[in-house]
Amino acid sequence: MKIVTVIGNRPQFVKAAAVSRLLREAHDEVIVHTGQHHDDELSAIFFEELQVPRPEHQLHIAGGTNTEQTARMLAAIGPLLADEEPDVVLVYGDTNSTVAGGLAAAQAQIPVVHVEAGMRSFDRRMPEELNRVLTDHLSDLLLVPSETALRNLEREAVAGEVVLVGDVMVDVSMMFQPRAKAETRPLRDAGVEPGAFVLCTAHRAGNVDDPDRLRRLVDIILAVDEPLVLPLHPRTGARLDAAGWLDELAEAEHVRLAPPLGYMAFTALLTNARRVLTDSGGVQKEAYFAGVPCVTLRDTTEWVETIETGWNVLVDLDREAALTALQTAPPAERPQLYGDGHAGERVVAAIDALRRA
Repeated sequence: MKIVTVIGNRPQFVKAAAVSRLLREAHDEVIVHTGQHHDDELSAIFFEELQVPRPEHQLHIAGGTNTEQTARMLAAIGPLLADEEPDVVLVYGDTNSTVAGGLAAAQAQIPVVHVEAGMRSFDRRMPEELNRVLTDHLSDLLLVPSETALRNLEREAVAGEVVLVGDVMVDVSMMFQPRAKAETRPLRDAGVEPGAFVLCTAHRAGNVDDPDRLRRLVDIILAVDEPLVLPLHPRTGARLDAAGWLDELAEAEHVRLAPPLGYMAFTALLTNARRVLTDSGGVQKEAYFAGVPCVTLRDTTEWVETIETGWNVLVDLDREAALTALQTAPPAERPQLYGDGHAGERVVAAIDALRRA
């Protein structure tokens, strides 16, 4: 069976690391990289470190509004699918690349497989939430990471087949986190010691594109009273620079600004951090897998199980709430929420069953 896989950003590269190798043992896979993340550290290095096969197609589509970017992706992916004539199109997660790949395939009457289906923050202000819902309702096979996702899709009565496979990011974390934790160079480069710093990431448009919210984010970072490592996403760095606040962070004694990092360097920092402060859905999960308490700079999350178990706290951009959460002791137990590390195998098995059907 011929499968076109559409990916475009860091979390999707990570997820593909758990699936593409297994998929290619039995099928012909063609990877399409939309270019949504065009920075080399956010793109090429992930293919190298995670041993994801190199994309057969590079679309170089980045920048612009969500609407503009999605439209350009649709315009490029439609003819590509006509040329490749795949049996299935595989998409991951909740990005513009996800919905563009899924919609182009559905319009061409090609079955769509959505990995990480069923996640909901119930916040329609987030572009990611719109992408998730749209992709789920046009997919033929919805592969979900958790019981919560399964229940979400049951309530929505989606038309496609729903299969619980677990979270493919668990597979990747089991493969790479132990080795990454032993890496010392990223900590030396940042000037921090294991267990004695906060790792911070921020990139969501709702936090960094609004000047008032961006200022609140800066105030939280400046108020943290311990070393804080901040790898700067290109969007965030540009917004901080334009607002005149990048120098303020650079001059703060406890803040260690870093360029965008590859998977292993970032994971080395994450697994050795005392706490994680983030607005990223993927980083919330990675922190949970690593047993590092997470403080989330949003008022909703799709990964509700991490909140329910007490390993993650939603604080939005409330400085006092964030500072309190950073000092709160983690729970004694960390249940296995998202599978056993064999989700990639179940994804391939579900695709095989789709072919037989």
